[in-house]
Amino acid sequence: MTTATTTSRQTSTDPLALIDVDHVRFYVGNAKQAAYFYAHTFGFHISQVADLTTGSRDEADYLLTQGNIRLMLTTPLDSDHPAAEEIKLYGDGVKDIAFTVFDAESAYDLAIKNGGVSAAEPRTLTDERGSVTVASIKTYGRVVHSFVSRTGAYALPDIKNGAEFMPVFKKMTSPVNDYYAANPCGLKYIDHCVGNVEEGKMNHWVQWYEDVMGFKMFKHFDDADISTEYSALMSKVMASGNNLIKMPINEPAEGKKKSQIQEYLEWHNMTPGCQHLAMRTDDELGSVAELRRRGVDFLNLPDSYYEQVWDRVNKTLVAHGHEPVKEDHEKIKDLGVLVDADDEGYLLQLFTKPLQDRPTLFFEIISRHGSQSFGKGNFKALFEALEIEQDRRGNL
Repeated sequence: MTTATTTSRQTSTDPLALIDVDHVRFYVGNAKQAAYFYAHTFGFHISQVADLTTGSRDEADYLLTQGNIRLMLTTPLDSDHPAAEEIKLYGDGVKDIAFTVFDAESAYDLAIKNGGVSAAEPRTLTDERGSVTVASIKTYGRVVHSFVSRTGAYALPDIKNGAEFMPVFKKMTSPVNDYYAANPCGLKYIDHCVGNVEEGKMNHWVQWYEDVMGFKMFKHFDDADISTEYSALMSKVMASGNNLIKMPINEPAEGKKKSQIQEYLEWHNMTPGCQHLAMRTDDELGSVAELRRRGVDFLNLPDSYYEQVWDRVNKTLVAHGHEPVKEDHEKIKDLGVLVDADDEGYLLQLFTKPLQDRPTLFFEIISRHGSQSFGKGNFKALFEALEIEQDRRGNL
């Protein structure tokens, strides 16, 4: 999900032209404490805050930034706030995957006309420096998509350079931020966001993204692609008009035991939601090494994975006229990084264990060297590693 040159569809005349991922909002039980967790373990800058001290009376919001990634952590300050009920039902997790657009009200109106259901009508926050308009529609389960348009000092280029996010937000200083600056993790932007839905509902939501948001199918994986001896799932990757925004959608498939998607649903009050965020880095080994040093728990792969991966990956690369993987093979093994290749090049990726006590959210760290796929060749090894963790939790 990187900023890209607009195509014929992605122009200011199209209300649903998506410029960027404006932010991803988490509902959390204690935003202040969660902010320090994500800052320490993943190298985020605790950039700004809106709380009682800044005039926000119903919620506390902490803006975390790294590269072009903006995470918003929201905690309710009273029991009537909608986040209070959601945190009780689902625990901490992603509520809103928000997109910057040219005109939030027009984007919202078209999405509703296309069959979307309103989550929040357009509202504008304004002061003498500019304005921010936000409108939201419902997507799968608890998740919403907000459309955000910005003017004046709140324009997206200024936000990327550290300007205040919207009225009521104030910048923060913290020793944690100094440590981040001296020890960067190198995460650049959100590559994709993955949603888990109930069995039999994947095609419904594929159609929804096509009809309401104007997305197209980018990749498709069935249970023959993503399966082990015990479990399976199916996945379809939806992409915006210029492939800027990618939204894979997973559903469980029948297997001998419980798939990771079914485990997610059962610990998420049988409600669809965002399973993981994939974050792009230019230096997979450098990023993973720093994240491991900070205490991030990643999935563990058996040594046998590396006994087979190089023949498969480099054979694929050479067959399509690409150079072999340039990163040090032993360092890749030492760090436990997965490798895959296709006709366009290769990628490196690694997945964290769940980031909270409920097994309902994790991060992926990914680096692309031509390949625009999602690590199909790693699916079996990845899911076997996931099943080991499921079994440890008593959920397989």
